[in-house]
Formats: sequence, structure tokens, C-alpha cells
Amino acid sequence: EDLAGGVASLSLDERFDLLMSIGEECIQPDELKRLLQNKPVPICYDGFEPSGRMHIAQGVVKAINVNKMIRAGCKVKIWIADWFAQLNNKMGGDLKKIQTVGRYMIEIWKAAGMNLDGVEFLWSSEEINRRANEYWPLVMDIGRKNNIKRITRCCTIMGRSDNEELTAAQIFYPCMQCADIFFLKADICQLGMDQRKVNMLAREYCDDIKRKNKPIILSHHMLPGFKEGQEKMSKSDPTSAIFMEDDEAQVNLKIKQAFCPPKIVDKNPCLEYIQYIVFPWFDKFEVVRKENNGGNKTFLTMDELVADYEAGDLHPADVKPALAKAINEILKPVRDHFNSSSEAKILLNTVKKYRVSN
Repeated sequence: EDLAGGVASLSLDERFDLLMSIGEECIQPDELKRLLQNKPVPICYDGFEPSGRMHIAQGVVKAINVNKMIRAGCKVKIWIADWFAQLNNKMGGDLKKIQTVGRYMIEIWKAAGMNLDGVEFLWSSEEINRRANEYWPLVMDIGRKNNIKRITRCCTIMGRSDNEELTAAQIFYPCMQCADIFFLKADICQLGMDQRKVNMLAREYCDDIKRKNKPIILSHHMLPGFKEGQEKMSKSDPTSAIFMEDDEAQVNLKIKQAFCPPKIVDKNPCLEYIQYIVFPWFDKFEVVRKENNGGNKTFLTMDELVADYEAGDLHPADVKPALAKAINEILKPVRDHFNSSSEAKILLNTVKKYRVSN
């Protein structure tokens, strides 16, 4: 009721546009608009494997997207996929370590400004055990209706290639993640583009069971790593990613060393960070420079920034310090939280000691 009341001032089109601004791809926009017309508080599902320290794509981008979903009147269920991380051999398959990482991640989102009023965190191990009679028949039915080849094509959702040798446990994973969507009664799947295959599997399953209302897939853009050719940020390469509790000097150094070719916008990680983090957070990008280098300038749109960058009027030496300053400002409340809360500090120090397993 509180969520529905909160969006009373927004028109249907405004709510629709807000949700569409999250996704690089939406399947299908007409279904999304119809859902908003017919259901006052749709359920959005998001999930994550607790698999190590959190980088800013998980921390900041997720906070931005969750807050947009809540403003649009959605209830957000965040699935803490501890059993899934164990199936995928994260943290060496140690469930206790995985759950410690999960608690650390929740602490970060609290500090990063995620609006928790409309969020429900659900631990997969607890919920599946509590409602096992609902969950496992659903997983079994999805498994029965798909062959091994179709399921292994989905294994890229785990960060595995579809020709990689998989354990039997990892074959369960796509069937279970597909079941999660229905188990959580999700109207919208809000995950990254890397999870697209299993979300499409869920829509195909709806055809198999003659279900009319299919889950809407709202897939967000995947931020690249800082090194040339890195399509996705990687926890296993600390120099390629900014972690949520990195100090100011670490952020400055990583951005200073980042790939950022002059006049080239395509596959330029620094510009992607500006587009997907700085502009959604601040609604502007501020560059401070000497008068003989063009003077200070505030960009209000990404198009304006791109035009200057391609023309050479905006140089990497202008972009990098401005980006580092903006990122440090966003991360300051997180750093402050982990410095001031003894419980959060213990969690962080514990997680830092864990070895990231592939």
C-alpha cells in the first residue's frame, strides 16, 4: 500500500519510462506497460551469488536500479543465492563463508543508499527449505521439459562457457534459477544481460505449461573492466574493478591506469562509468581544468559529453580526475560505514581474507 501510494503522483507513462531507463533490453515493452496498468505493485526479482568483495557494478548500479524500481511502484525481492554459489563452487563451496559474504553485501547496499523500504532480502537456502514442497516439483518439471543441450546453453549465467566441463551440480543451476522466477512470483526479472538466457528459458517454459502471463525481462547493461578488451568487470583481477570499500587513493590509481583512448567512445570503460554510474547518480558530470585547457565545464547529458570527446575538446586527462572525484564521492558513505561500524568492519576484514574461487 505504501509503494502504491508513493507512485500516485506518477503517470503510467512516467512509471514505464522509469523502468525502461534501467534496461539495455526489455522483453517485452508492451507487456511491461500492460503489467503497470493492471497491477498496482508488481514484483521485481533480482538476485546475486555471494562470491567475494563487491565491485561498483554490483553495488552502485544495483542501488540505482532498485531505487528506480521502487519509485516506479514495484516491490523488489532480492534473492541471496547462497545455495547457488555453493553449486557453482564459489568460496570453495563453503556455505558458511558464502553466507558471510551475503551479509557483507547487504551492509554495503544499506550504506550506498539503496531504498530498503521496498526491498525484501530472501536467502535461497532458507526459502527453498521452508517451501520445499513448492520448489522442487517446479525444478523437476523444468528439467523434464528441457534437454541437456538447452540447459547447458544457459550455463553462461554462472560465468561458465557452454563448452566447459560442468559438474552435475552446475547442471541443476539453470533449472533452479528458472524456477526461482515462478517461486518468487516475479512479474519482472531485473538482472544483467549476462542472465538473459535463463530468463528466456522461463518465458519458453510458460509456453510449455500454457501460462499466459510471462515474466518480463528487463536486462541492464554490463559494465566492462578497466583494461582494454575486458567486456565484464572481474573480481579475480582487482586492478580491473573498483570495489565498494576501496579507499580514495586506490580509486584514483585504478582510474588513472584505465584504458581511455582519446576521441574513441566505443568500448571506452571510463565513458561507460560516466554514462551508467555518474549521470544516473548526479544528473551531471563536472570537469575541472585550467582556463588554457578549456576551463571548467558541467555536462548535463551524455550526448553533449560524447560530442566533446569525439571532437577532442574533452581529453582523457580531463575525464579521469573528474570521474575519480565523482566515484569517490559516491563511495564515501560506504567507507564511512565500514570505518564506524565494528560489525561491518569485521565482515569486511573476514571477506577480504577469503580466496576468490572460479
